[in-house]
Amino acid sequence: MGAATRQKGAAVARPRKHVDGMARPLSFRLSAPDRAAFLEKVSASGLCPSDFIRECVLANKTQVIARPKSSPERRRLLYHVSKAGNNLNQLAHRANAQNLAGLLRQDTCEALLHSLQSIESYLRMMATHAD
Repeated sequence: MGAATRQKGAAVARPRKHVDGMARPLSFRLSAPDRAAFLEKVSASGLCPSDFIRECVLANKTQVIARPKSSPERRRLLYHVSKAGNNLNQLAHRANAQNLAGLLRQDTCEALLHSLQSIESYLRMMATHAD
């Protein structure tokens, strides 16, 4: 049976490029400057990008500094601070709009905005010092 007797649309298996088990690709994105720096290092090494990554990572020539994991309490705190920050922003916009429309006195608007900034500063400080 030749190619002429093959069913229309039937898939033909392509031979594997890597017979040593390297069939699972891994990809990642880099910013333009990081990509240029990466390719410069690859070029200087004389290796292809795949071999360069394998050499660096699998030969353990990298130093990984793990970020500390957030506790559930910290995540919950940051969630609530984020929500409060959104509400403060809405209040500030509303006060400014009311002031521009002449419905809120200038001194009242400034006092309100000052209070909102104080609350924001306090929330930022609390979020920074959590955990």
